[in-house]
Amino acid sequence: MVIRNNVLDLVRPFVGTDVIKVITGVRRSGKSVLLSQIRDLIVSEFDKDAPCFYLDLDDEANAKYLQSGALYAALESELAKHKNRKTYFFLDEVHDAVGWEKAVNSIRKRPNADVYVTGSNSKLLSGELATYLTGRYVEFSLAPFSYAEFLEASNAQNSDEAFRIYLEFGGMPFLSELGYRSEPARRYLKDLYGAILLKDVVRRKQIRDVDLLNRIVRYVMTETSHVFSARSIVDFLKSEHCVTAPATVLNYLKACEEAFLISKVEREDLIGKKILSVDEKYYAVDTGLRNANVAFNLSRDIEKLLETVVYTEMKRRGFAITIGRVKGKEVDFVCEKNSERVYIQVAYLMSTEETRDREFSALRLVPDQFEKIVLSMDRFNFSQGGIKHRYLPDFLLGNSSAAI
Repeated sequence: MVIRNNVLDLVRPFVGTDVIKVITGVRRSGKSVLLSQIRDLIVSEFDKDAPCFYLDLDDEANAKYLQSGALYAALESELAKHKNRKTYFFLDEVHDAVGWEKAVNSIRKRPNADVYVTGSNSKLLSGELATYLTGRYVEFSLAPFSYAEFLEASNAQNSDEAFRIYLEFGGMPFLSELGYRSEPARRYLKDLYGAILLKDVVRRKQIRDVDLLNRIVRYVMTETSHVFSARSIVDFLKSEHCVTAPATVLNYLKACEEAFLISKVEREDLIGKKILSVDEKYYAVDTGLRNANVAFNLSRDIEKLLETVVYTEMKRRGFAITIGRVKGKEVDFVCEKNSERVYIQVAYLMSTEETRDREFSALRLVPDQFEKIVLSMDRFNFSQGGIKHRYLPDFLLGNSSAAI
């Protein structure tokens, strides 16, 4: 089992406090396993005899708790069993239970309750929850396996072949049980993609035109890391004799964002210090989910996949990310955390002087002294003019002074 230490380290300071610990992330990214790891953390470091109550609300056997008031009654009953002992509640995929916000908030107020919940939709933290909890929650985002976690799960060493497998099949935890074998892995990822669309997008948003949704998502998956607009998607669909409106496209994209299937990244003018309103980029949550549902070709898609894994890694490290624009040139990622910035360019190979100049030139135009890095698959160090160059897999593993 891969211990998700990056999230556990964030959760640890909140154990035993009266804030609700909310873990969000795409379906099957490992939230249930993380709950068990939090339970183990509590038992090993805080209370070896801790009463722990776990409830999987995505399990049909627990369907009765989805009804209004049923979840609250179950939590109150469990709390009463242990009287003044601190009781730890772990509620998995809680969002489908009717009235769960009130139930969880009521239990949170008890001095002997500590609550952890998971959900596969970002709306978990909006609307009713924000109203009922009035700031009494903290969110932790869980992504699929990082490259380092993938290597641990597959008992592999860092190598060109291991990185190729990671780029193609991504970091969904269950793939380690399949040994990353091509056909079973692809079938699992296709089925998982379908489940995410059906359970977390179609049903939740009551979408009727599932074919249109599929077309839009596959367009975005195919064009991941490319700048485009809702209008460009409308024009593409029109060329395939499918007529829709930009507003519909945007609504469907928003629903997929809420299900953590894709992420939108805004563009920023680095001179004017403002967000640009025209065009954005979208990234798939996982390269494996993306590759299993498009016409995948590694040699053609390599730069898209490299950008995707770097974007996901920097999000995992806690950075807010935009795309930079400076004097007509693009900076792939502007990453900000704690008032510090790092600018990142991602390339495949920089075998010619022309290619190197293209990748470094945008960073030379950035008008500040924050760290600037070019990442590529070149093993030779091309650092120049204060701009660092790093071998991309080493950066993902933290094997670099620039691996923030």
